[in-house]
Amino acid sequence: MRTGADLVTVDDVRAAAARLAGVAVTTPIEHSRALSEHLGGPVYAKCENLQRTGSFKIRGAYNRISRLGPAEREAGVVAASAGNHAQGVALAATLSGVRSTVFMPAAASLPKVEATKRYGAEVVLTGKDFGEAFAAAQAHAERTGAVFVHPFDHPDVIAGQGTIALELLDQLPHVATVVVPVGGGGLISGIAAVLKELRQGCRIVGVQAEGAAAFPPSLQRGEPMTLEAMATIADGIAANRPGELTLAHVQAFVDDVVVVSDEAIAEALVLVLERMKLVLEPSGAAGVAALLGDVCRLEPPVAVVFSGGNVDPLLLQRIVRFGLSSSGRYFAFRTRLLDVPGALHSLLGLIAEQEANIVGVEHHREGVSVNLGEVEVALQLETRGRDHIDRLTAELTAAGYTIERL
Repeated sequence: MRTGADLVTVDDVRAAAARLAGVAVTTPIEHSRALSEHLGGPVYAKCENLQRTGSFKIRGAYNRISRLGPAEREAGVVAASAGNHAQGVALAATLSGVRSTVFMPAAASLPKVEATKRYGAEVVLTGKDFGEAFAAAQAHAERTGAVFVHPFDHPDVIAGQGTIALELLDQLPHVATVVVPVGGGGLISGIAAVLKELRQGCRIVGVQAEGAAAFPPSLQRGEPMTLEAMATIADGIAANRPGELTLAHVQAFVDDVVVVSDEAIAEALVLVLERMKLVLEPSGAAGVAALLGDVCRLEPPVAVVFSGGNVDPLLLQRIVRFGLSSSGRYFAFRTRLLDVPGALHSLLGLIAEQEANIVGVEHHREGVSVNLGEVEVALQLETRGRDHIDRLTAELTAAGYTIERL
């Protein structure tokens, strides 16, 4: 484990800020009335989703690459990423006049792949997940001599991400709590290193996705622990193991690390889209999910870091529907009817009486496992909350319909 002498300092972060001048933009901080009303005190968003490349990653990548020596620049850089780090490294390398190669999982989002290419990197699609792409990138570095740019576990990367905290203190000097999404831990390490020195007493809370939460067991054991499997919609914070350096920073500076479900993340993303008019990727909404879920103490004024907004439109469509369903504003179910005239009309009439809006109906007579003389119907409804769904379901069940939620 790293010692205190190895941890990133405010001076390191200030030096990074000087290098990033004219490269990274100073992202805005936005007050959220909706989140403030929920918490009962002022809540602000630090909008790194509006950063160049659509996430905070350009900060750490550029600080790392800009410090390479002549021989390292000549050898080029290599990285592995499912999206945001890839784009940050690609642009940082291009701005620095350095050749870059980025290994991405074969199933990586097409928009993220194309964006990485546009920023100037050679993209290699390989492996079924980030872990296999990571191993391929490291093998490439060993084979060619290219410099491997780690997505989080390097002091220059951490210092670059910490420049967010310098901006935040200028924009919100009296911030009491900062909430940060956590994957491998580079972002929260840099932010926490600054805040704990310059804003003593400020509470720092990290948020992980429930299906990819490697920090809680690692903190408990006092060493990086590897998750055997991960499953989350928040791929931007899906790291199966903290770094040694980032774990040391979290141990030293972070007050709490909490977890949130995918359902909570989806609901948070929808709220931000609807009430704040900002597009986030799932990982960028993790902090909002923690706030809405009241999973820990958050003393206002609170700043929530919106870490990124790079989301595939097709995935966004699914997540919005998922979030609406989780919050009770969308209800999809399947039932069976007698195959007689008027049966569907009666069902739809009962739904109308309960004031649910029908947005989709699928009527199947063939190709499904139903009894002779029956048909299967799948419906999608707009509803007004979980209580409304419960009342609707009770009425349908009382009328003899079997309800299978989809």
